[in-house]
Amino acid sequence: MREGRPAWLLIPGVALLLFLSSLEEGSGQLTEPSFSRADFPLDFDFGAGTSSYQVEGAVSEDGRKPSIWDTFTHAGRTLDKSTGDVASDGYHKYKEDVKLMAETGLDSYRFSISWSRLIPNGRGAVNPKGLQFYNNLIDELVKYGIKPHVSLYHLDHPQALEDEYSGWLSPKMVDDFTAFADVCFKNFGDRVPRWTTVVEPNIMSLGAFDVAILPPNRCSYPFGINCTVGNSTTEPYIVVHNVLLAHASIVKLYKRKYQVKQNGWIGINVYTFWYYPLTNSSADIKATQRMLEFYVGWILNPLVFGDYPEVMKKIVGSRLPSFTKSQSKQIKGLFDFIGVNHYYSVYVKDNINASEMGLRDFVMDSLALMLSKLFSCSFGSDLHCYDPTAPSSFDPQGLQYMLEYLRDAYGNPPLFVEENGYGIGRRESGLNDTDRINYLNGFVGSMLDAIRNGVNVKGYFVWSFIDVFEFLTGYQSRCGLYHVDFDDENRKRKPKLSAGWYSKLLERKDGMKLNKTAMDTEYHARW
Repeated sequence: MREGRPAWLLIPGVALLLFLSSLEEGSGQLTEPSFSRADFPLDFDFGAGTSSYQVEGAVSEDGRKPSIWDTFTHAGRTLDKSTGDVASDGYHKYKEDVKLMAETGLDSYRFSISWSRLIPNGRGAVNPKGLQFYNNLIDELVKYGIKPHVSLYHLDHPQALEDEYSGWLSPKMVDDFTAFADVCFKNFGDRVPRWTTVVEPNIMSLGAFDVAILPPNRCSYPFGINCTVGNSTTEPYIVVHNVLLAHASIVKLYKRKYQVKQNGWIGINVYTFWYYPLTNSSADIKATQRMLEFYVGWILNPLVFGDYPEVMKKIVGSRLPSFTKSQSKQIKGLFDFIGVNHYYSVYVKDNINASEMGLRDFVMDSLALMLSKLFSCSFGSDLHCYDPTAPSSFDPQGLQYMLEYLRDAYGNPPLFVEENGYGIGRRESGLNDTDRINYLNGFVGSMLDAIRNGVNVKGYFVWSFIDVFEFLTGYQSRCGLYHVDFDDENRKRKPKLSAGWYSKLLERKDGMKLNKTAMDTEYHARW
């Protein structure tokens, strides 16, 4: 590991989690919103989310077998050495949680399906008790008029597939993931209007295969932390390539076999944050554009234009896999929406000298450095960089800029903000979470500004509905609208101040009358 660049802080999506864990109880003045539900389109979805490993628990119950996260956490790799063995106990308390969702006023609930629970060996026999659980959860949501917004893959797959062929490093994953998706569409699709294939493939590939802070924790010297296997210079690119091919396979399956009958949408998710050039120099401005291409274009360019960004192909060279002409043609346009995860912004400084390095990983390939608080510390140096009041961290307008960038760069596709939220340290007094309210108020307002500027945003999901096991930080940061007492074996839930704020926002009156159907039709007609 190179001096001055702690590997566990190199990946922005994961660095965010550490940023969240460092926060304390909000004590700021409460900001009143300058908007209401009536300012949003009539068909706009407001919701909140979780993911299977982070919320369910019951990791050894009813036929579920180990996932890569079970292996990772039981090796003591999280910040607090905790596991998701019980987590928020959502497996047993889903009815209570759905009732809370209804009381809060959610339109939709975003959750993921545990591959290890539904098809425990990764392929083959479906676990009937896993099937029953997700049918029960979905039925409960429908009973209360809440739309299921389902992620097929949220950084988690059966350990059996990792042991057999190294998971996403193998093209075999495409077939097995497609078969898993087929089971989900067949059994749940009649009640699920929105499907996301893969969550944060950009961050997953970097965290797991470049610096080894996510399972299956692979990397190579001098990158990452204490790895025994891996290749940081090539594996992240291989993983994303296989993810994109799997996404294409699943979308083609859905459109061919299910979409007309089930009338749902299917898309992919990308982790985003907004970039500001550190200075007005042409070098920093170019570096900022390069970061957008590397982090966002890496995932979206193939789906919109049929290939990776030219700047990536030029810099990464033969280490970047290529699409055949047939693959390029088939993958183009294979999505109905794009899911956006967004939390904060960073500054970017040119690092063109990295091109002279003989051995480069993704971070070095971008030829740019990300900085947190302006001029005061380098991104990745220590946790004090993640000051929630710093413009590089708490920057609501960055969400508007990102949404407008996606509008301009990719033809104004339908977008869902699938994750946006704020963590507070592990304290019971976190119930009085005024800082979270101010954060959400700022970002929801920023999103509304983007909508008013013509961005086709279809929905917004707070991360997270209840406190969950957070990847890497375990139970040291709390992002939920509802507090979960992890010291209580019953995992008692309590509403935070933010739950009341969100509930008030979600009160229905008259909505802004935008012709969103026309916007959707116009976009899909282009592709």
